[in-house]
Amino acid sequence: MSDDPPTTTTTTTPPPQDPTPFSLPLILTNQDTTFSPPSSTTTTTSELTEQPERLTNTSYTTPETNNNNNNNQDLSEPEQLSLTELKHLVQEAITNKDFYFTPNPEEPTSEIISNHEDVTIWGIPLLKDERTDVILIKFLRAREFKVNESFTMLKNTLRWRKAFSIDDLVNENLGDDLEKVVFMHGNDKEGHPVCYNVYGEFENKELYYKTFADEEKRTRFLKWRIQFLERSIRKLDFRPGGISTIFQVSDLKNSPGPGKRELRWATKQALQLLQDNYPEFVSKQVFINVPWWYLAFYSMMSPFMTQRTKSKFVFASPAKTAEVLFKYVSPEHVPIQYNGLSIVDNCDCNPEFTTDDPVAVVTVKPMTKQTVEIIVNEKCTLVWELRVVGWEVSYGAEYVPNNGDNYTINIQKPKKMAPTDEPVISHSYKINELGKLLLTIDNPTSKKKKLLYRFKVDPLPE
Repeated sequence: MSDDPPTTTTTTTPPPQDPTPFSLPLILTNQDTTFSPPSSTTTTTSELTEQPERLTNTSYTTPETNNNNNNNQDLSEPEQLSLTELKHLVQEAITNKDFYFTPNPEEPTSEIISNHEDVTIWGIPLLKDERTDVILIKFLRAREFKVNESFTMLKNTLRWRKAFSIDDLVNENLGDDLEKVVFMHGNDKEGHPVCYNVYGEFENKELYYKTFADEEKRTRFLKWRIQFLERSIRKLDFRPGGISTIFQVSDLKNSPGPGKRELRWATKQALQLLQDNYPEFVSKQVFINVPWWYLAFYSMMSPFMTQRTKSKFVFASPAKTAEVLFKYVSPEHVPIQYNGLSIVDNCDCNPEFTTDDPVAVVTVKPMTKQTVEIIVNEKCTLVWELRVVGWEVSYGAEYVPNNGDNYTINIQKPKKMAPTDEPVISHSYKINELGKLLLTIDNPTSKKKKLLYRFKVDPLPE
């Protein structure tokens, strides 16, 4: 009896004219997800086969969908009435110049707004077009559609923006010291831009001191954080039905603990300002690489949160980080450092692929081999890249021509891949004889592994 592990084969045929052979329905449900293979692939399986994970076309029906809907026509009748009343109050305030703030000795330098100026927020003039409805709905949702409270919040926000000189802050040069701490990259499966918050960067003592050592530095950090958010918000689509929220990912790996008083102070102040002046801009808040102490803290705070707020929070331990991220963000949009295939710094590391090139995801079961077969129907240069999350597997690649001579061309001899090896492998092969490319992953461990791969066909000139 053979001791070889069971083998699973996935066969993929690339269409000659389509350089991106996969399609990924962008979908997220609040129920168990059903997976099916992409229509452009065929799979022959043993009893241990698991299909490439492709989400089916199902309606997007998470509980918070209606709450995040920016289309005023989808509001209930009482909500529509609240919006109408709030617009009336805003129009009255603009007419009476109640939003034209004068200097206040209790605030930082405020500026007098000349009478002919529009009242704007996030670069959008109020009551000039349909985008105003989307903005006002955010304030209404933040105050449970209580009109007077929503109006007060809006007025306080406009006053704060003038006092803090937000419109000037947007164009201020605050340096790039923190560009690895907070950055935008890619979109989630619903099209929301994704913002990564990498608190582990503050493990660097020099950066920590430079950011939080004294009140002046902490104030500068606060200005930088607000500037980053402002610039991100101004890229959103405030038209009804547009994307006007951000998917937040907070990476807690190696993040400073609760004992870092300076960081705690700055974070608390920033959080308060964001809650008071930036309502309803988070579509989902995913915490990854979560340590035990953070979960303990959340457990204590959870009873004081609304169900709506808690529905936006997702927590993932280090072992579950990739699985949770891939639930919401396709691997071609997930940065390499978070187990995806996307390059953050836009370098020329692999110019063949971008976020427009979908990634296939296959689960390799414990103690099995998984073979991906890519059928080649034309003379071409075939380019592919792949990774197995966490590696601990062997990877090999060979080409089998269809000429009937029963031989194979060894492209990559089976090689053991350790967790410390390069996270992504890229290869290309010039094909003059039609046949198939075999990519083999041997998983000798007792754990399931996620295989990510994609390929392109570049036809050879005639």
